[in-house]
Amino acid sequence: MTRVARLGGVVVVAAAIGSVFLLRPQAAPVLGDWPAYGGSKAGTKYSPLDQINKDTVRNLRVVWRQSATPQAVRQGRSDAPVPLSYEHTPLMVDGLLYISTGYGTVAALDPTTGEVVWFDSPVAAAPGGSSERQPPRGPSSRSLAYWTDGKDARIIAITGQYLVALNAATGRRYPSFGQNGEIDLAKGYRRVTEGGYRWSGPPLVIRDVIIVGGLPGGATDIVTETARAKRETPPGDIRGFDVRTGRLLWTFHTIPEPGEFGNDTWLNDSWSYSGNTGVWASMSGDEELGYVYLPIETPTGDYYGGTRHGSNLFAESIVCLEARTGKRAWHFQAVHHGIWDYDFPAPPVLADITVSGRRIKAVAQISKQSFVYVLDRVTGQPVWPIVERPVAKGDVPGEWYAPTQPFPTKPPAYEQQGVSVDDLMDFTPELRQEALQIVNQYKYGPLFTPFGVPGTADGKKGTILMPSSIGGSNWPGAGLDPETGILYVPSVKSADVVELVKSTHPESNIPLVRRNAFLPEMWVLGPRGLPSPFKPPYGRLSAIDLNKGEILWAVPNGNGPRDHPALKDLKLPPLGQGGRVGPLVTKSLVFLGEGGDFTVHLPPGGGGKMLRAYDKATGRVVWETELGGGNSAPPITYMARGKQYIVLAVAWKGYPAELVALALP
Repeated sequence: MTRVARLGGVVVVAAAIGSVFLLRPQAAPVLGDWPAYGGSKAGTKYSPLDQINKDTVRNLRVVWRQSATPQAVRQGRSDAPVPLSYEHTPLMVDGLLYISTGYGTVAALDPTTGEVVWFDSPVAAAPGGSSERQPPRGPSSRSLAYWTDGKDARIIAITGQYLVALNAATGRRYPSFGQNGEIDLAKGYRRVTEGGYRWSGPPLVIRDVIIVGGLPGGATDIVTETARAKRETPPGDIRGFDVRTGRLLWTFHTIPEPGEFGNDTWLNDSWSYSGNTGVWASMSGDEELGYVYLPIETPTGDYYGGTRHGSNLFAESIVCLEARTGKRAWHFQAVHHGIWDYDFPAPPVLADITVSGRRIKAVAQISKQSFVYVLDRVTGQPVWPIVERPVAKGDVPGEWYAPTQPFPTKPPAYEQQGVSVDDLMDFTPELRQEALQIVNQYKYGPLFTPFGVPGTADGKKGTILMPSSIGGSNWPGAGLDPETGILYVPSVKSADVVELVKSTHPESNIPLVRRNAFLPEMWVLGPRGLPSPFKPPYGRLSAIDLNKGEILWAVPNGNGPRDHPALKDLKLPPLGQGGRVGPLVTKSLVFLGEGGDFTVHLPPGGGGKMLRAYDKATGRVVWETELGGGNSAPPITYMARGKQYIVLAVAWKGYPAELVALALP
């Protein structure tokens, strides 16, 4: 750990604030801080700060920048690599801004200047008893966690495959935490792993328990798992650790073992070898109830489930656990026997809403399939009916098909679901006809259309998956105004192609895999080089009233391809920019970027360098500015020394990733 002194005035102010803060309980964060990934553990991405508002936002300016690898900058290392992708949202607590760096370690910055205060650089024992710096632990995580008991304050982080606890004021590690200050998260799974651990989400601390998701296995498995297609994969069990000692308190089996609830939904003993079914997104929690809410992913394999017959609990489910014990309180499965890669990709949002005069503690889960599932977060009961509707059965050899899938009756879907000819672009008759010719090369149909058999007339060139495997919505999630119960949901309209083929990988024992995953030809492109054959908008922001289950307004986010040669003479309004973006909600505004251009599964034409402020009552753009790169993670806002700041990660090809801070003059 290296400590860098701050200027005298800042040190005095920070020390004074810190001494007051430590007297406060964890349940009462300081107004103007940003102590959790989503602003709070409820995942709202909301702040009531209003110094930057509809009237003053026009004066917003960049006031500092800091590299995603600030320790290298501090050490004068001009040769140090800087990542081109930086999907990170910082925390700001008690006068310090905490970040996960591009090296996968933690640094604290002065929130008013971006200057480095301290950074964590673990020391490893070297031969001969000397010491040397360890190599980087991995890429940055998407955020960190903060915990205090009023006396001790800690930053909880995942650096590579290690869970660490750092003193929030000094950055020093706690030797009594785990083994020599860290916990190897690759160890302790119930099945033998091939080494490594992967999770970019932040840990979550509820009632003094650190809850950790993720999956065993190296980072390269993300790309190779589809082609490799092994049915024997370790499950992504959820674990709880004591925040003070690091002691493992409990493990929740996301694929239940015999005698555990849900085991009978894995037929033919498929529970014994199937894997994944973990949490790769972020989680949310309720300190008052003592509950943690888990958005769980698809099992192996993502697009073929013939080796795991049954509905497969707790895959593609929201699971509510007691944080202290790890016991299941309730669950809701949104996709039975998933074969569409419709993971739950984003943190659930906790909202207190009023429905027909009744006050409800709710949880709202957005999804790749563009539904918002609204449940009572105490009991798990749907706030509005969620009905089981029949869906088509396919004829892929060996596959098992669920006869029905759950459909929320409210709110309505916020993006296109499935494909029909009515969804095709109609800018001109000629473009519409060309779009029809394109989609007719593929099998298509409503949401949950089963994939066709390769080499048959039904299989064609593959099946159009709409929404695609990125959604709809993805990991940046939604934001909520807790005062009104209005949910702000960014989304993209994207369609990709799933073509099932036999794997050529020598280790594969799943009969069929997706051929074109992670390849350019996975996308359904439009005519004349347009990014889509469908009607716009291709990226949008929707405001959903959770009290009524209604969409209040939806607006395009960005210009999209309206300057394309095929469209530029038509004088079209904004068409929407596809990108993975998350909102920041304040007293009067919603801030939203367009997304970076360096990420897996970026839609054609996706990403952009604009940052906008929307009037959250109407969806009207009231301010915008162009950044050096795309906003690559949800922004935050905080108050420091009497000034409100907005800080966000920015990344782009050829543009080294950094944090950018904006404020009023």
